[in-house]
Amino acid sequence: MTTIYHDADADLSALEGATVAVVGYGNQGRSWALNLRDSGFAVQVCVRNDASRAQAEADGFEPGELADASDADVVCILIPDDAIPSLPITRPDDGLTIVASGYTLAFERFVPAGDVGMVAPRMLGPLVRECFLEGTGFITAVGVHHDETGRAKARTLALAKAIGGLMQGGIEMSPMQEAVLDLAVEQALAPALTMVNGMFTRVMLEHGIPLEAVIAELSLSGENERTMGIIRRHGYAHQFEFHSPTSQYGQVVRRGAYDDVDFGETMRRLVDDIASGRFADEWDAERDAGFPNLIRLREQFAGPHVAAFEAELRTRLGEGAIGAPPVG
Repeated sequence: MTTIYHDADADLSALEGATVAVVGYGNQGRSWALNLRDSGFAVQVCVRNDASRAQAEADGFEPGELADASDADVVCILIPDDAIPSLPITRPDDGLTIVASGYTLAFERFVPAGDVGMVAPRMLGPLVRECFLEGTGFITAVGVHHDETGRAKARTLALAKAIGGLMQGGIEMSPMQEAVLDLAVEQALAPALTMVNGMFTRVMLEHGIPLEAVIAELSLSGENERTMGIIRRHGYAHQFEFHSPTSQYGQVVRRGAYDDVDFGETMRRLVDDIASGRFADEWDAERDAGFPNLIRLREQFAGPHVAAFEAELRTRLGEGAIGAPPVG
């Protein structure tokens, strides 16, 4: 059975007297640094001389250079995966290095000396802070990649507890397991959902349904978001009772309608690509070339023309519509 850790399984004293450095002060880095400080640790923020340094100073830290993290007992690496291999950081044999994503460890892009652990919040960076302040915490993937000192597990769990990552449960995973799951959601599940939503939109338009109504049904009304919130808090069976009998019948009687559609073969190919390391090689090549494909495809699917359409629609429909009552 999978091990799930909670606050009672961790002891902050495992890091007593330790110097803690946070590398990066972006979405995750800022939240981690503030949470660690609130948990009683003296945090050294190590960043480049950019806007993130100014933000760290405004938050009351005295930022250091990236290389300064080499001297810390514990280093939390909180910058994008593709930038981690180039960090000017060395680690001692008795140090602990924590990553927030299993990617670089799983595919051997980052091999620091000493203890190496993973604390990967299943939460967007800014919400790591918000959930900590709310006292609710968040679910985390947590694991030890290398134990040089015999204290890697205790120290990794203490770090996870300090940022709020064990309040709702820390799922024990290896970096490879976390990386495959994380990348598979992005590369195998998200494209499938995009295809399904796109085809649904096309069929609705063929039946004369206004595009605005389709977008509202899929996302803008917030119904799906709030329904998923009920599922998260209470479960699928509980939320099912809120649907009309017509809805309930339609959902269950048509559940097998797509059984003959073979998503599995494509998903397995995509996930095999991840697990074998082929995607990591592809991403390295993309990074080294200056991200030409990322820039082109981001422009195509999430560029200014898409943003402009969405912004205009939101002036007419949804929480931000002109004339709509203020939210909250």
